Amino acid sequence: MSERVSTDWFYADLPSFSEFAGVADFSAYAPVPDDWVVLTGDIRGSTEAIEAGRYKQVNMVGAAVITAVLNACPEHELPFVFGGDGGMTVVPAQAAAPASQALRRLQGFSEQAFGLGLRAAAIPVARLRAEGADLRVRKFALSPGNNLAMFAGGGAELADRILKDAPSGEPAILTPDASAAPDLEGLSCRWEPLEAARGQMIALMVQPREPVTGDAFRDILAGLAASLAGEIAGFAPASRRTLRFRWPPGGLKLEARAMAGGKGFWRNYAWALVTAALQMLCERRRIKIGPYDGARYKNELIAQTDFRKFDGMLRTVLDVTPDQADAVEAWLDAEYRAGRLVYGLHRDRTALMTCLVFNMEASEHVHFIDAAGGGFAKAAEGFKARLRPA
Repeated sequence: MSERVSTDWFYADLPSFSEFAGVADFSAYAPVPDDWVVLTGDIRGSTEAIEAGRYKQVNMVGAAVITAVLNACPEHELPFVFGGDGGMTVVPAQAAAPASQALRRLQGFSEQAFGLGLRAAAIPVARLRAEGADLRVRKFALSPGNNLAMFAGGGAELADRILKDAPSGEPAILTPDASAAPDLEGLSCRWEPLEAARGQMIALMVQPREPVTGDAFRDILAGLAASLAGEIAGFAPASRRTLRFRWPPGGLKLEARAMAGGKGFWRNYAWALVTAALQMLCERRRIKIGPYDGARYKNELIAQTDFRKFDGMLRTVLDVTPDQADAVEAWLDAEYRAGRLVYGLHRDRTALMTCLVFNMEASEHVHFIDAAGGGFAKAAEGFKARLRPA
């Protein structure tokens, strides 16, 4: 057991907040220690993969970027954020080597198992500050023991630019290691796509123009609420109306391939079929078998999704009516033309959910949400186009 040093438990020791409006309280964000390291990855050629109808695989590998790092650092509670076609986790200095190795193994495995190339980088927080950005974090409590990290200061955006725009020889860039598979235990995708109860799922990315202030984000949250005639919390994609479980689950082969590590696929798939059948029995009869409690799990799942988050910009997936989607887009476009914000928006009929289960008995599980048909990756195309000067 390594000796506990002061910065290793920085994130675990942070207090959490439970009202999402708190993301706009920039004074409450804590600076991530200089000796921590950002581990980030995203799928190379995700646009082409999405256009080929492979957005479920894209989401799976994007979630695996987080899963591989968390499983390599089991002693630590770590901040992370899911971006649809990638993810970011921040680790203490002593965990940087095993976390980087896990991400390198995921690079090799993603190419072999899913045919998806993965860019990855390990970037010291001190470097982000030296290059003019900051990385500060808060913990948003979904439920006791289940937190999402909210980031401010521009560091997450700079890390993304370093990853995607790296010149040849950039020291932060990680190279694939195909010698062993990463540990992706807990990564799951058994629920059917969430069909919009109100008609449309929208994936939205929005950020105020400079200067980025708490007041500007409060204005954005207020504007969205006015357009929707309700707070965004009331438009969550996962609900009792949208959650559907069937046997065999449509995404079960993806899960089995991730768990197999390139070996024993059919054995893993057979076991996944058995456990999925038991899960369906628990869900339908609202009974408990082993750690799975059908009467409790669905309520926990609905509460523990990441459908709204903040990493320097607001990202959210909402279940809305077509008229509400039109109203949101009209308000965003008016604010964009007035020079107050930049946005990207993608519409679809369904949303996808990829699950990360840490400890079922202890109710420790988080569920990543993205709109189907490309979701955040497609919204990012419009966001980037609006960032460019006219």
